[in-house]
Amino acid sequence: MNWYPWLNEPYRQIIATYQCGRGHHALLLHSLPGNGAQALCYGISRWLVCQKRDGIKSCGECHSCRLMLAATHPDYHVIDVEKGKSTVSVDTVRKLIETLSSHAQQGGSKVVYLPQVEALTDAAANALLKTLEEPAKDTYFLLGSEKPENLLATIRSRCLNHFLPAPDPKIALYWLQKQKPSVRVDDATTALKISQGAPVAALALLDDGIWQKRSALCYGIATALQTRDLLSLLPSLNIDEVSDALNWLLTLLADAIKVQQGAVAFCINQDHLAQVMQLSSTMNRSQLLNAYDSWLQCRHQLLTVPALNQELILTNQLLQWEASLAAIPSF
Repeated sequence: MNWYPWLNEPYRQIIATYQCGRGHHALLLHSLPGNGAQALCYGISRWLVCQKRDGIKSCGECHSCRLMLAATHPDYHVIDVEKGKSTVSVDTVRKLIETLSSHAQQGGSKVVYLPQVEALTDAAANALLKTLEEPAKDTYFLLGSEKPENLLATIRSRCLNHFLPAPDPKIALYWLQKQKPSVRVDDATTALKISQGAPVAALALLDDGIWQKRSALCYGIATALQTRDLLSLLPSLNIDEVSDALNWLLTLLADAIKVQQGAVAFCINQDHLAQVMQLSSTMNRSQLLNAYDSWLQCRHQLLTVPALNQELILTNQLLQWEASLAAIPSF
């Protein structure tokens, strides 16, 4: 698993608490997606199960370390959402609890990693509570969460909360340019802003295929505004990554509002300022705010209501936006 330089300090801080006997048995790690939380939890897990620790480092040579490197350690349990599902079931948690009740097969620590603790069903979360409150000796839980406020209060209260911030923008930009030397500074900066400063997410966004889809949407908006044919944006929005596409659109609308407030320097889409300026000059503030709110609700609906016809919802939304623009005089 890749390691990222901005994880060094939080890793030292967390391991130091275990070294001095103050480490909590249940760590709730709050992080933005694409910020390296999975790598941090893996690094902590490696140290916890290592049989010959070298200060804050795992030795990499003992039997436990070799098993971790081979992804076959019997006392390291990753409880993630199964393929084709969206939640972690209560049966999965019950099987885990049964496994944890026995002695560690390697005679050391047992570590449970839940990358998406929000994915636990209510029944699964409740089944985990007692084990979190009274874990077996040398048993540790590492819980990853993007939105800890959505968790049961009883889960949060049994964990030590740790926030993993995004790295300094200069460090993030330097790392991103090292990973993708050909990337333009404006593109890298924009990708980081869209990803809320999370470098791994920004690198994924800069993938040629995804970045081209975003560019197609940005240029498509310029043409759609000129022709007043907003429905022409449907192919750019009706994609598998619809949540990302709507997020890109929302950032453009938000940037247009910033421009009208004289805050161009705070725009996210630094690589498509021409399209942002066009939006801000075509629509007034009230219209931009209404459009932003409407698209935000559309995104929420598509993400939370199952079995919706995505194309139909987007078509209706674009036609409504087009109708609102019809009242604006053409230039």
